[in-house]
Amino acid sequence: VKAVGLDPRNDFNVDQILTKPDAQNLIQLCVTRLLDTANPSLSTIKMQVYFDMNYANRAELLSEQHRLLEGRLAPVVRDITDSHPRVQEEMENVYQKIVSYMLLSSGLGSPTDIEVVREVTAALQSVFPQTEMITFISLSKKNKEQQLKNLAMLVTGIRLYNKECRRGGSSIDDLPAILNEAIPSATRTVDEGLNTCHTLAHRYTALLESMQEDQHRYTQLSSFKLKEALFNVRQYEAFLCILLSDAITSAQEVEKMNVRFAATMEQLKNTVQNKVSIDTKEVFPLFVALSNLWTGFQDEILLLSFLTNIANNLQQFSEIQSQLFPEEVLTSLLEGVTVKSDEERIRETMGTRVNVSDFKNQEWLFPETTDNFDQLLIQYHGFCAHAIGVKGLTLPGNPTIGILKHKERCYVFSSKEAAYIFAQDPDKFIQLNVEKAREHAELIQLLELRHQFEYLAPYAQARNAGKCFMKPTTKCDSSTQTDTHILPPTIVTSYEWNEWELRRKAIKLANLRRKLTRAMQTDLSHMRRENSTQVYLPKDVSTQTKRDNSSSVPRPQIFLEGLRGGSSPTTHMVKVDLTRAVDET
Repeated sequence: VKAVGLDPRNDFNVDQILTKPDAQNLIQLCVTRLLDTANPSLSTIKMQVYFDMNYANRAELLSEQHRLLEGRLAPVVRDITDSHPRVQEEMENVYQKIVSYMLLSSGLGSPTDIEVVREVTAALQSVFPQTEMITFISLSKKNKEQQLKNLAMLVTGIRLYNKECRRGGSSIDDLPAILNEAIPSATRTVDEGLNTCHTLAHRYTALLESMQEDQHRYTQLSSFKLKEALFNVRQYEAFLCILLSDAITSAQEVEKMNVRFAATMEQLKNTVQNKVSIDTKEVFPLFVALSNLWTGFQDEILLLSFLTNIANNLQQFSEIQSQLFPEEVLTSLLEGVTVKSDEERIRETMGTRVNVSDFKNQEWLFPETTDNFDQLLIQYHGFCAHAIGVKGLTLPGNPTIGILKHKERCYVFSSKEAAYIFAQDPDKFIQLNVEKAREHAELIQLLELRHQFEYLAPYAQARNAGKCFMKPTTKCDSSTQTDTHILPPTIVTSYEWNEWELRRKAIKLANLRRKLTRAMQTDLSHMRRENSTQVYLPKDVSTQTKRDNSSSVPRPQIFLEGLRGGSSPTTHMVKVDLTRAVDET
């Protein structure tokens, strides 16, 4: 409905309310267009809608897949974490549920295969015996969920190691070998589709150019929907390029994972080496690494299946090419017409370049003067900005001629002449391109004109509107010198922001106006002045000392002899002093 309303050939005014006859006319035009199955334009719009609603990039697809897997496992996890077994039989039931979770989360084997269940049970018992159930039950719900994830990775790693050692793992598919065969096959299929698109696009472009050069050819080919067919092929080519890029990315990721998987497995073999007991700190991280790498292989299988499915479903929207233009019809139309490929057109203009001095108010970007030149977001999907509105052709642009930067948007051209014509009045030609997109609604998505038709922006583009590409950075040599203080300081020290402080100063000044200072001198005060001295009063000081001293003197030793008398009637006493001198002590 919007496409029909936008088409200026239908004379609908989108700013006014439709009358009943206008509504009936709109319905009739829409129905007629929907039933016109021979029109490539309808197939192109169907292709765009399908791709927009079904395609997702790697990160989005894997995130959604992991979310769905967690949703499917949520009931099993809930049964395990919410159970509180008390008897041995209940313990065994919970343990069997844990085994089922290990098997379902890894996706390695069928839960109905007894041999697979036994293998998983044996691997789980080697790292989590049933005697550990009591400790597991006592954990919180969050810790239980985390331990279940860790155990699942360990069990998967053990099973992969056993498969490598030929001690089990018969139900595990050899994903690296499958990917090594499937990715080249898918890439070849997309490459073949791209080659077919390129051939058809080059032929349609040559026919359209011949129509513009020769009036007779125009009369002969005007009944064919060549422009619509060209837009259909170009859109199919753009989608296949996206799928091919994703396939190449998958191939690179698989190659890296193959190297890491082989290195991790070799390291694990060297660590184990038929040992009876092994430190868990050495082997558990290796088991977890094997599990993560195998999950990466499973993700790549999913991505490859998704890309293959998208490519197969897109093919139905390009089948109208063979119906409208069978090979014999197209060959007869091309008689006497020179068909040029996109590469040949670019090679023809490799030596030409825009002279910047011819344009004073236009900015041109070149590889040697612009950083990130290859990552610039080019308008119109890299097609020539002049040929779309003027000729209705999608010619490949050659960036080496010069990229015009106009109003923060970058435009490329198929020739120097086209660049000069467009640069004289860019807004005029941009509006011509918009009018061309109104006539052919499929160009809105093909040329990425979402900024011109915001209400028709595809779902995927509207979802990623916040993600912008890297802006161009023009390289140049420059130097700048700046004085520390260019202007003199303008700080007013007397400024006061406080109203009350201003009032206080005003009152102070008002009081000073009414004050007078007077002085008087007399004979007594002549040549005199008042002096004052301040001293500190003496303070009472006292000192008390005490000294104990002692000395040692000789002890007196005096002896008296003859006091008892004797044979003589007269007593003769003799006194003997044996006390030592002081200086001898």
